[in-house]
Amino acid sequence: MMHLPSLKQLKYLCAVAEHRHFGHAAKACHVSQSTLSAGIQELESQLGTGLVERHNKQVMMTPLGEDICRQAQSILLAVDDLMATCETQAAPLSGRLRLGVIPTVAPYILPKLLNQLRRTHPQLRVFIREEMSRPLTEALHRGELDVLLLALPYPANGVNLMPLFDDRFVLAVPKDHAMLAQTSVSIDSLGGSELLLLEDGHCLRDHALEACKLNPRDLRVPYQATSLTTIVQMVANGIGITLLPQMAVNARILSGTQIRTLPFDDAHIARTIGLMWRATSPRQTEYRMLGDFIRQFYL
Repeated sequence: MMHLPSLKQLKYLCAVAEHRHFGHAAKACHVSQSTLSAGIQELESQLGTGLVERHNKQVMMTPLGEDICRQAQSILLAVDDLMATCETQAAPLSGRLRLGVIPTVAPYILPKLLNQLRRTHPQLRVFIREEMSRPLTEALHRGELDVLLLALPYPANGVNLMPLFDDRFVLAVPKDHAMLAQTSVSIDSLGGSELLLLEDGHCLRDHALEACKLNPRDLRVPYQATSLTTIVQMVANGIGITLLPQMAVNARILSGTQIRTLPFDDAHIARTIGLMWRATSPRQTEYRMLGDFIRQFYL
């Protein structure tokens, strides 16, 4: 009789498929490389077929290995959901919660939010991963994260969304900028400006351009940066102007600078902050409770 694969073996296989490297996969699974390699070999022996092609400098999955890996991911997710179902029998917002948060939200809301969440729900253990939207959604689908706090909309399949609040954009300019003669600014006034933006891959860039109906080709973009902190310093040194989310301004990102901010005359120039989780998760009621908590906290 064929021995059934273990969950540990399936986890090893998925890690190799993700990292394409035995050493990196072993590190992700918190085991030695020899342990992971032996687990994969045992799995191949049990199934009677090769799943991984091993070369000196490259690791590749066989076509069957890719197919088995997809099924293994579904099995591992189902097991996670099974465990989550048991956890939901306990008090609401208790146990482990793996929360993914984008970098343009995490530093401006998490410190105070987590402090308040700990006081209100002391049995909840929150583990945070801060990354950009794409790797977060990929980790969500792999079952590595339970719920995401990010800017919407963001394209993803098989998920549920809960919009929480709108985060308005403001225009940040140097202290002596000509626009400061106005009490508010219009989108048309940005034409031809040296607008500093985050680099491609940051959803804040896309949401800011979309909210303002701006085409990057119509702007002078002297530099792109990897963080809002870097952009703030560029503005402070007269390199250009930028769009900042109000939550970052409220969190005193401009502290120590002489940068001034101007509101837009259109209140709809904003991004929407919300939660995302897998549509199959049995903890949806709990995630909605978390969303209500975040909404009340922020507003």
